[in-house]
Amino acid sequence: MTRLIEVPTQFDDRSFDQFAAAYSQASDGAGERLLFDAHAAEWASPYGLVGLLAAGEAAARKGERPLLTAPANPDVVSYWARAGFFREAAELFEVHGKVPKAKVAAESDVLLPVTPVRAAEDVHAVVSTIQQRASAILISELGLDPKATMGFAMALSESCQNIVEHAGTGGWVAVQAYNWRRKLARRVVVIAVADAGVGFRHSLEPTQAKRFGERWGDAAALEAALIQGVSRFRDPGRGQGLAGIRRYLARWEGKVAIRSGSARIAIVPRWDDDVPLKDGLPTFPGSQVLLIIPEQETEKGSSQK
Repeated sequence: MTRLIEVPTQFDDRSFDQFAAAYSQASDGAGERLLFDAHAAEWASPYGLVGLLAAGEAAARKGERPLLTAPANPDVVSYWARAGFFREAAELFEVHGKVPKAKVAAESDVLLPVTPVRAAEDVHAVVSTIQQRASAILISELGLDPKATMGFAMALSESCQNIVEHAGTGGWVAVQAYNWRRKLARRVVVIAVADAGVGFRHSLEPTQAKRFGERWGDAAALEAALIQGVSRFRDPGRGQGLAGIRRYLARWEGKVAIRSGSARIAIVPRWDDDVPLKDGLPTFPGSQVLLIIPEQETEKGSSQK
């Protein structure tokens, strides 16, 4: 028997819980094959694409390789291909539908196509690949001070390093620049990172569960990692990665949101209306990280605060 999981029409961080609920319900059936149906998809953010890959990997680990129906809209399927999604999906899913060969344009809003992160060497490769291109975007399009580009590389590196150190498996990262159509009518650069690993609670449990007592769970683990900067590593200087990301994004009025297990935590800037902490969400494997850096309101070249 095949169980159906519908991919949201507009697939991003806002609709991810809907997707997670469908995945959680469908994956309850032991040994049943999963079909991820994206034929009606009209748009997907980098967060949606890497999250879909994480779901595919988790499903493949449980049993037969899952099925994936590609978007029917030629523009959508073309973007997914350009964004590197199908290259990675081919290893996880049995893909059905017409999928074009990926041609990443030299000038594209896709700063970094969906890229696997399995080891520390992958993190270094990701950062060096994107640094030059992203720097130009951050300075010319977002109006950030040139010094901010070093912080961007750090944020990208630390969010990928999180997979290597905590997931117990590999993951994916994607970076894109586009117009943020919600409350903020400005250009943004978005970093999305996802894995289907053990998640924050399991990773931090040996060192943190006793300290939190009955409060321990997915939400407490995220709070400890992002707000308190704790790590599963006992050696001094570790666990500053997420704290560093938080400080960098606060300086440029950016946003960070992390989902793991059944909880989600966010540092919410004034231009966004997200909720800082959500618990009791549909359980989803691993962790999913979203970083958003917006165009600065001040004049370009003088935006350093």
